[in-house]
Amino acid sequence: MSAEPLPLSSLKVGSAGTVTAIKIPPENRGRLLEMGLLVGTPVELIRFAPLGDPVEIKVRGYNLSLRKHEAEQIWVQPK
Repeated sequence: MSAEPLPLSSLKVGSAGTVTAIKIPPENRGRLLEMGLLVGTPVELIRFAPLGDPVEIKVRGYNLSLRKHEAEQIWVQPK
């Protein structure tokens, strides 16, 4: 039995998952799509900044920093 999808910001540091939904408004979604963050893409949560924002993830072999409110709108299936 697999875990339910959850927001990317809810993963534990070092945990990985697969993107299942991107609930960011269309006017802001294009930037993430251009950087390779698509539904079905594996991601790993690398770390949170000292005050919790931004969030650093590894996607497609490179590290990407996202605002916490963006990471809360990206849903992943934990591995």
